[in-house]
Amino acid sequence: MTDTHIPQRYATNPAQIPGMKTEELRATYLIPDVFVPGEIRLTYTHHDRIVLGGAVPAGSDLSLGGYPEIRSDYFLEHREVGIINVGGTGTVTADGEVYTLVTGACLYLGRGIRSVSFADADGETGAQFYLFSAPAHTAYPAALVSPGEGTVRELGDQSTSNRRTLNQYIHENGVKSCQIVMGVTQLHEGSMWNTMPAHTHDRRTECYLYFDLPEDARVVHLMGEREETRHLLVADRQAVISPSWSLHSGVGTAAYSFVWAMAGENQAFDDMDAAPVTDLR
Repeated sequence: MTDTHIPQRYATNPAQIPGMKTEELRATYLIPDVFVPGEIRLTYTHHDRIVLGGAVPAGSDLSLGGYPEIRSDYFLEHREVGIINVGGTGTVTADGEVYTLVTGACLYLGRGIRSVSFADADGETGAQFYLFSAPAHTAYPAALVSPGEGTVRELGDQSTSNRRTLNQYIHENGVKSCQIVMGVTQLHEGSMWNTMPAHTHDRRTECYLYFDLPEDARVVHLMGEREETRHLLVADRQAVISPSWSLHSGVGTAAYSFVWAMAGENQAFDDMDAAPVTDLR
């Protein structure tokens, strides 16, 4: 177990939203510094006990250890993790097995793997690994999925500015896991809405990592209850925690991509409750 601590975000309820100012909303739900060169930077949320964050080797190997907040000698002692590389080509070594992740590739590692390390690939720099972890009750095999090799779904329409390609990697009909459902969505040029109508997952917490967003662009991320919405302005490579009771939908000032990841009661991707735009306040 390391001496390093994971910052914690405590669980919240809908009654807290009306009284929150912008600074409080951002401090509670936004993770601004996911990727820090030379570090593994994690955040623990008490919503479904998810741990999320980034690992940026920046030329040096990084090892994922245990942390006091999860009471483990090694990180995956009683957890699982989904890893998506949103930077240059890199490698993840798990109990001696080396996996090469190109940009957009997804790696699942199950409970019981003791040693996990991150590195840039030979001759490469700039790997940025996004980590999403949840408690696990059993062990499933490690699995690597290259971009486009998951379940690909084309959604939305250009006329409603939400044409997008969705890649499902870890899900009930793909890579097996205990809780995690995870994938990447890429918006087509000229589309800005990541989903509309908005929706909630009353049985799962979902987190978004926005990336491929121009430096001078932002995503307006809607959250809160449908009758009491709030918003966050989110920059490139920042993450948002969305509790099960909160809707989540965003519109960007330019096209972008995002990693969506969920954990909770079930793994049915389409288990969601729509929030028609006419119901939003």
